[in-house]
Amino acid sequence: MAAVVGSTCTELGLAVPRISIEPGRAIVGPTTFTLYRAGTVKTVRVDTADGGTAERRYVSVDGGMSDNARPVLYDADYSAVLASRKSEDDAVLSRVVGKHCESGDIVVRDVYLPADTGDGDLLAVPGTGAYCWALSSNYNYIARPPVVAVLDGTARLIIRGETEEDLLARDVDAASARPPEPLKE
Repeated sequence: MAAVVGSTCTELGLAVPRISIEPGRAIVGPTTFTLYRAGTVKTVRVDTADGGTAERRYVSVDGGMSDNARPVLYDADYSAVLASRKSEDDAVLSRVVGKHCESGDIVVRDVYLPADTGDGDLLAVPGTGAYCWALSSNYNYIARPPVVAVLDGTARLIIRGETEEDLLARDVDAASARPPEPLKE
């Protein structure tokens, strides 16, 4: 890229600018996925824009906005596939949602998943590599998940998942905590 910019600037008689590039998402994003375990699956009736109702199928997973804040922050669009087994069932329009009990905790807004997708199935959400882990949080006191690298069929833990002990490590023992200083007028 520097060579192309340099030669074009020379042709146009312009000074060559300093170029900085941050290609993280373009390089890392497509190479990774988040693996979720499905929990409850339910179908509900929802109101439609034309005043009618329609069915909407929800597939809950064991993560959500704490490990992928991009859908709620930026309206990022993801897909999902059933990863733990093969299914011959018809595909059903589904919404994959997180476990945080928030209206914005949607992992994948609309995706076709097999009708028999259910509790315990694994769902892979591709393209989550560049910023999802970096943006992860302990929202609702949920531990962050591990990061596993796979090369030539061999998996290697590169960041361990947080434990309950990790979450509680910063808590102050109530018996030894000092009361706050009174406000001064």
